Amino acid sequence: MSEGVILIEGEGVVEIHIDRPEKKNALTAAMYRTMTAALADAAARPDVAAVLFAGKGDAFCAGNDLQDFLSGPEGGEAAFAFIRAIATFEKPLVAAVQGLAVGVGTTMLFHCDLVYAAPDARFVMPFVNLGLVPEAGSSLLAPAILGPAKAAAMLLLGEPLDAVGAERAGLLTGIVSADGLLDHARAKAAALMTKPPAALAETRRLMRGDRSLIEARIAGEAEAFMRAVQSAEAREAFTAFFEKRPPVFRRS
Repeated sequence: MSEGVILIEGEGVVEIHIDRPEKKNALTAAMYRTMTAALADAAARPDVAAVLFAGKGDAFCAGNDLQDFLSGPEGGEAAFAFIRAIATFEKPLVAAVQGLAVGVGTTMLFHCDLVYAAPDARFVMPFVNLGLVPEAGSSLLAPAILGPAKAAAMLLLGEPLDAVGAERAGLLTGIVSADGLLDHARAKAAALMTKPPAALAETRRLMRGDRSLIEARIAGEAEAFMRAVQSAEAREAFTAFFEKRPPVFRRS
């Protein structure tokens, strides 16, 4: 348990609530570590059938807390440990998304089996705007799930995708009214508990196919990401972000 993350246990379902609404649920290294530990615990327990992710307040997750992420290597290490944990998790993952889902707030959803969103959900992967590259396998999964054209708009231009567009593109299982979102996601997670566990696990494994490709892409992205975060482009992008001005990138 850490400040910013609440764990709730129901019958057969562990809920991981990102609880930092004053910062739009931006993630710190400590929050990543808590979520990674919760996934490890859920994976090891036969009484847990599924994990549900949700966010408190008017946003699902605004991505990394940039100040925390840039304060030392712990931020990157914790973030990539969480990404590996969610990508290799062997039980169903459900998400309830409202408001902003930025960066990892979107890319983590590519690893979820059932994703429900409120009408105000907005998905953004602004890595290139910060002089960075995609993570969580999104350079592979975004084109596969959304289609190459929509993925290019999101990853190359940093364009957002609204709930209707995300549902049409295949990212969402469904759009649910904001006031009923969490209850709906909980009901779907609970329904997984009633399924025969061996058949459920095998079906999920078959649907996901060869995960070594995803794991290799995640590792390659992590190397490229850590090189990019030290680049002159990233320094200018971060400086401009904190100074609240447009960045100026040199082309030579």
